[in-house]
Amino acid sequence: MFDERYDGDPLARMKPRRGPVERREVPLARGLVLEHTETEFCGAVVGARDGLVQLEDFGGKVRAFSLADGFLIDGVPVRLVMPQRRPAGRQRTASGSFAAEQQRAKVAMPSRIFVEGKHDAELVEQVWGDDLRVEGVVVELLQGADNLEEVLAEFRPGPERRAGVLLDHLVPRSKESRIAEAIARGPHGANVLIVGHPFVDIWQAVKPARVGLEAWPTIPRSIEWKKGICLALGWPADEQADIADAWSRIRGRVRNFRDLEPELVGRVEHLIDFVTVG
Repeated sequence: MFDERYDGDPLARMKPRRGPVERREVPLARGLVLEHTETEFCGAVVGARDGLVQLEDFGGKVRAFSLADGFLIDGVPVRLVMPQRRPAGRQRTASGSFAAEQQRAKVAMPSRIFVEGKHDAELVEQVWGDDLRVEGVVVELLQGADNLEEVLAEFRPGPERRAGVLLDHLVPRSKESRIAEAIARGPHGANVLIVGHPFVDIWQAVKPARVGLEAWPTIPRSIEWKKGICLALGWPADEQADIADAWSRIRGRVRNFRDLEPELVGRVEHLIDFVTVG
């Protein structure tokens, strides 16, 4: 004989019925601390891409999990969702100016900005290129300050055809300062603005912290300056290709005008104002 009172499991009847787990939606954000429910790995969000979220634990270990997996925040089940993109406001260019709305290419204006060499032109284009295209200003190379008088004579500046010039190492009693003073006294002086920065080379206009330095090293006059900089940084400097590669690495660290010394930023802004006035 069996007692029916003991046929069932009384503890089983006490277990709650489990339905679908309700998970509140949480926008994904860097630094959000999550626990992966399946592996119990706990860490802060350090990245997300291709449907995966990366978590870093307190020991620095990083693991990636699918965004579709289950996660907990303080023991509460959550479902991760990508954050909503905010409507984009007015964007700024690398120079800090408000970006102009997309428009047809502007015909180049007659005024010009002249810079000493290729590296100068590349840096000006990188930071101020958007502004210059909006204004229709073309940047041309001098291939050295010694060619300035000849270039201006060919360009023939005038009231409607201004020339702005950016020179390296424009300091008192330098060769560059004597050239600038002579042109200012000449027939084109009223329609030419020559400005410059105090640095030996445009490389120095990049803040040294961007390449891991506290200050740009002093290079003896017996060593070509760019080669000396490469050697000081531990970079190859035997061939011209090494110098080009070094400049590419330095320029690659420049994100916007804040990575440049104000002595350069102010001079370039002055030139753009001068050639676009009127």
